Amino acid sequence: MTAAAPNTFRAGPDERGFFGLFGGRFVAETLMPLILDLERAYEDAKKDPAFKAELEHLNTHYTGRPSPLYYAERLTEHLRKDAPAGKGAKVYFKRDELNHTGSHKINNCLGQILLARRMGKTRIIAETGAGQHGVATATVAARFGLPCEIYMGATDVERQAPNVFRMKLLGAELHPVTAGNGTLKDAMNEALRDWVTNVENTYYLIGTAAGPHPYPELVRDFQSVIGREAKEQMLAAEGRLPDTLVACIGGGSNAIGLFHPFLDDKDVAIVGVEAGGHGLDVENGHAASMNGGRPGVLHGNRTYLLQDDDGQILEGHSISAGLDYPGVGPEHSWLRDTGRVEYVPATDREALDAFQLLTRVEGIIPALEPAHALAEVVKRAPRMDRDRIILMNLCGRGDKDVFSVARHLGVSI
Repeated sequence: MTAAAPNTFRAGPDERGFFGLFGGRFVAETLMPLILDLERAYEDAKKDPAFKAELEHLNTHYTGRPSPLYYAERLTEHLRKDAPAGKGAKVYFKRDELNHTGSHKINNCLGQILLARRMGKTRIIAETGAGQHGVATATVAARFGLPCEIYMGATDVERQAPNVFRMKLLGAELHPVTAGNGTLKDAMNEALRDWVTNVENTYYLIGTAAGPHPYPELVRDFQSVIGREAKEQMLAAEGRLPDTLVACIGGGSNAIGLFHPFLDDKDVAIVGVEAGGHGLDVENGHAASMNGGRPGVLHGNRTYLLQDDDGQILEGHSISAGLDYPGVGPEHSWLRDTGRVEYVPATDREALDAFQLLTRVEGIIPALEPAHALAEVVKRAPRMDRDRIILMNLCGRGDKDVFSVARHLGVSI
């Protein structure tokens, strides 16, 4: 299935929340009034200068934006060593791992907590996989004095212990979810059940650019600060835009945040990197929904999903707790089918190797999520001309993953 390319890639979604065939709002009747209220609140907020000013103030003075643009000189030289003559692109990182809380997630959480206050909500709930969104949600809830409950798969609770403790320190109540494989999909299911039960006072702060409309749009908009800054910074550093953008894809919020401001720049190639897990040929051994899935409906939107022949959603697998979601944000599905963005897999092994490489060569410990994107940079940069530029979103830092990586490497701590 290939959709015709639109005149502008930045125009969506339509009034029903669709990006071509993807998106929409497939929710219980109980939730529809809440979804419509949220849509109205967001449309009003976008027109309110005071809302924009407060968010910008928090981004600057609380989050620490703009995050730096960093030329990875030693990594660039390392990748050029074995490259053919004249090959080896310059590698830049957009360093959103330097944000307060250690990832891009805070950008979206600040925007949504302001919406929750605007709507008069007094209780915050969220789902989390790698724990970064849970930490960011607990952080903004603490900042604004609102009670917060986080749903997290039991499997992820075990492999993301540092973030679990951070959430508890911040005052959040954590609910381990044992259903299914105890990962992100299952946590989102439980959060939706909570929301249906507590419709009056509760705001569901979704962490990725998925879910029913308007969530994919508003999460994208709050995260697009990444791409807007990157454009300005790259023009200042190099006098031109990058040739290629690269970001990891789970649900896809960090990626759409980087990609969206560049979508209509036709000379900029864009690459999203999914979790290839044990390999695409291993049954239920990966989480690459756009390389191994097909369209279906999950968590309120139509998108590419990992599913069996009967349409049952598969669990998927990734070494990374933030990428083992069996679907993807609907805008990414649309960008895939229009051909504007290329989506490729990176395996667990490739991500582990990239994790260690960046740590040793640049003194930067990445999260396992962006380590997948880095694995693609490691493949791609040596094949590109030396005057080409790759910009990768380094969307999270690796503090949360060091114990998990040590186990995978057989290292005792």
